[in-house]
Amino acid sequence: MVPETSLLVRLVELVDRIALPPPKRRRGRPCIYSDRLFLKALVIMIVRRVAKVYSLLAVLEEPTPEMRRLRGLLTVDGRYPTRRTFERRLAAIPATLPEQIGCLGRSLVEIVVPWPDGSTAAAIDSTVLRAHGGVWHQKDREQGKVPHTSIDTEAHWTKSGWHGWVYGWKLHLVITVASVWIPLAADLTPANIADNVQALPLLREVPPIVRFILGDVHYNDPDVRQLCAQTDRLLVTTKRGAYPHTDDGVEVRRLFHTLRSRTNENFNAQFKSIFDCQGQVPTKGLIATRRYVLGAVFVYQLVLLHRFQTNADLRVGLKPLLQAA
Repeated sequence: MVPETSLLVRLVELVDRIALPPPKRRRGRPCIYSDRLFLKALVIMIVRRVAKVYSLLAVLEEPTPEMRRLRGLLTVDGRYPTRRTFERRLAAIPATLPEQIGCLGRSLVEIVVPWPDGSTAAAIDSTVLRAHGGVWHQKDREQGKVPHTSIDTEAHWTKSGWHGWVYGWKLHLVITVASVWIPLAADLTPANIADNVQALPLLREVPPIVRFILGDVHYNDPDVRQLCAQTDRLLVTTKRGAYPHTDDGVEVRRLFHTLRSRTNENFNAQFKSIFDCQGQVPTKGLIATRRYVLGAVFVYQLVLLHRFQTNADLRVGLKPLLQAA
């Protein structure tokens, strides 16, 4: 019998009770295995720090009560997916994760109520993740020359104000500015994708209750402002130009900037620490990296839901909880 304290089993079972985005019509024969089943498999991959599908299957074959229980949760009418089915469906799942994260984020906001005082604000930002292996210098990229097989050719360069030039990826996030950090929207792109461009699909996933969107100067963009205006939101960003600014509203912006910075920096540090993303990511290629990183955001949301249901702290103890799973 699996111990009741098996967090991994509880999180996988929790996938059966969350809302999913509306299904999209597919051509061809109906799928035997639902998307929900492969979300469960993804949860196992993230919690067990397994980046490759064949490693997941090896973990599931372990002769333990926990793995027998998990294999049962991945079985439909006595049928268990083949290795090829796992590979194919888990390769397709990253494209659905931004919508799934948005769906679960909206549910969490309704359940947790992170803004008891009514100040419904969210922070939008991106954080840089270093690519696995070596870096692909621009001179070699322009010549189409890959000097080493460890280089992830699907990653790209960006310049961070804190880290300088980084070769890798960007995790784009919208997070609640509250006592509880809830990811409301997320996506992962190569590092050269502009923040203001990726902001548009992110903001479409944000719950309607959010009235203030806090961002840095990269989001001070006409298209982002137009989208916020259309959804009855106020976009508050830092302004270009020499400091100190003396225009009307500067003190309010300064307060919002402080709240945004604390939210983003603290959440990013906690997230990277929990899921071992402070150095290089453990995956290569956009599909595998997007699956791993967005899967980690999804698992973070599931852990928040589990902690809320058990009346536990939603900010403290998340890392040791997952390490013990």
